[in-house]
Amino acid sequence: MVNQLQTETRRRFRWLRVPTPTCDPVSRRHSRARSAYCRAVVGSQVSPHRARRTAVAVPGGRLAALELQPDSAPSAVALLVPGYTGSKEDFAPVLDPLAAAGLQVVAIDLPGQHESRGPDSERDYLPDALGATVAALVSELATQHGRVLLLGHSYGGLVSRAAVLRGAPVCGLTLLDSGPAALPAGERRAMLDLAEPVLRTHGIEAVQQLREARDGIADSPALADLLRARFLGSAPAGLLGMATALRDEPDRVDDLAAALRSSGTPALVVCGAGDDAWPVTVQQEMARRLGAEFALVPDATHTPNLENPDGLLDALLPAWRRWLAC
Repeated sequence: MVNQLQTETRRRFRWLRVPTPTCDPVSRRHSRARSAYCRAVVGSQVSPHRARRTAVAVPGGRLAALELQPDSAPSAVALLVPGYTGSKEDFAPVLDPLAAAGLQVVAIDLPGQHESRGPDSERDYLPDALGATVAALVSELATQHGRVLLLGHSYGGLVSRAAVLRGAPVCGLTLLDSGPAALPAGERRAMLDLAEPVLRTHGIEAVQQLREARDGIADSPALADLLRARFLGSAPAGLLGMATALRDEPDRVDDLAAALRSSGTPALVVCGAGDDAWPVTVQQEMARRLGAEFALVPDATHTPNLENPDGLLDALLPAWRRWLAC
């Protein structure tokens, strides 16, 4: 049955497949997407860092985390929230630089992701439910350590938005390659629609084999092992619940803008210049509606934290330093 599914997914995904770029100088000069890919070979989920593996307490359990303290007293805590099918390891390339900038860094697996246990109900993975968990964690970090900068990537941005709407006491909000509402029509939306019935009918292992049939396997054995282990370690209910939200999430930008104004909280919207999830223009308009700063990361698509971490840091750190100086 799995072999039949692999054959079918190759046929159905043929229009989605993107040729793997080569990392030669000519390619880098002439293709932003290829340049982003070449950078991602260096910046990946297995990039070396000094963070320690730990767990943080939240209502109903604990979340797996990577935590790194700066050499001197931290100016704030940077709480990093990953996206759909992601994990704390997505921030590996920026952990050490953020700590070097004087921040205590905490990157988490959301409930049901990779090494964090999660509930069984799909509804518990919608942004409001996960936002309540993140809001509680922000409150605890703020009580223990002071100011908290909250960054959410992609689906993690929808969750971080929900956390702020629930009153999370952040001193700044960053939405990274995240949008105002559900994913628009495109490759990523199509992948959700195609994968859901396979997951419900044949299970998570079948979906992983489809992913490998479509995308191939990472050249690095360590990276390939991590990507496979974290997907298979995800809660199926979490994958289904998050996918539902990515299709159905309403536009809550006006509510967030009101909450930010009421609390005087600054915000920043950042995206890769070639983002293929929410269009750049959509994210730019979201920033305008929020009264937030907006920054583009060159040589990056949907994951600047992996594709161009230096460019992402160039966007984050000046804004965060201004916020913390107030």
